[in-house]
Amino acid sequence: MKSIKEMLLETLKNGPEVLTDITACRRNGKDIITEIGRVDKKIAEYHPKMLNLEVSEIIPNGNEAKTFRLTSENGYLPPFLAGQFINLFVETDGVRTSRPYSLSSSPLQRGYYEITVARTADGFVSAYLLDKAKPGDRFEANGPAGHFYINPVFHKKKSVFIAGGSGITPFVSMIRDILESGKNRDIILLYGCRKENTALFYEELKEKVLAHPNFRFELIVSEDESFKGRKGLIDAEIIRETVQTTDAADFYICGPQVMYDFCEKELAALNTDKKRIHREVFGASKSIQTEPGWPSDLTGNEVFKIKIDGKIIPAKSGESVLAALERAGIKAPVCCRSGGCGICRVRLVSGKVFTARGVLKRYADEMFGYIHSCKCFPISDLEILL
Repeated sequence: MKSIKEMLLETLKNGPEVLTDITACRRNGKDIITEIGRVDKKIAEYHPKMLNLEVSEIIPNGNEAKTFRLTSENGYLPPFLAGQFINLFVETDGVRTSRPYSLSSSPLQRGYYEITVARTADGFVSAYLLDKAKPGDRFEANGPAGHFYINPVFHKKKSVFIAGGSGITPFVSMIRDILESGKNRDIILLYGCRKENTALFYEELKEKVLAHPNFRFELIVSEDESFKGRKGLIDAEIIRETVQTTDAADFYICGPQVMYDFCEKELAALNTDKKRIHREVFGASKSIQTEPGWPSDLTGNEVFKIKIDGKIIPAKSGESVLAALERAGIKAPVCCRSGGCGICRVRLVSGKVFTARGVLKRYADEMFGYIHSCKCFPISDLEILL
């Protein structure tokens, strides 16, 4: 039985010849029709819009954290670079929100992803995951993203990792990747914690030091007088003593904002080339009113109004615009929640916001009035467009 296309072609002057050519092409080559959508499918394998994940195992880690092993519902997980993150969506207390978590598993492991969640004061999502999540629970997540990884073409052979608290997680992925694959790199890890029992992956890291001569590890504890090792903060003296010369290394920093501020000053004191310092993006401070430039007449508890799509929703000055949207049940595109990716941008029609440090704002954003909702805080009534 002839198709409608074939019947139409037969009515044309050269229709029979065209049909003959089509038959020959189908016999001897690929039909272009079968290729439609192939590019989109291939892109989706590496950059899926959403992953459907299931918790297969929960592993205690340190005194205040757990590692969650996540598998894919369809058995496939896209590849990632050691140091990247996924943005995990959670619904708790009637609010759908998300948090970015660095992948701590090795990119060589394709059967599952691992994220490590540490308890934080007043942590909305971390408390839910640590206290309520269980094997078999299902979550959605953005595909792997982020630019915090080693680039072997431009970065030096010696890598110095400076981690604070749960900021160790991307480094664990990098360390596993480098050591398990036998890559020709030298690694120095300086890991700062409040107490020894809060250190994540501690036993594994000590074992790796014994097994791999190209890996050195030093734990620095700030609040435990009984600790037998090095105490204090990761300052210029410790860096100089362990690294010796900063000219021969690239430095990678991941931890809370206060750690970035401190360590970058210490590296500057050692005349470290700024191009050799790489830092992971991090969310805004939980006490945004303590950031430089915050209006002195605001406490963070003021409630303003946001007009969006004809609705009026409340928004506390101490919470981001994105958080206000989520509490109101409004879905906004989101990924890094740290001002880096720009996916959560909204257009500010009227009103004023305070922008936290670390936002990678584009020139076009300035021109057309777009803000990163994840790190912008209302300091007046607002009107925005998604």
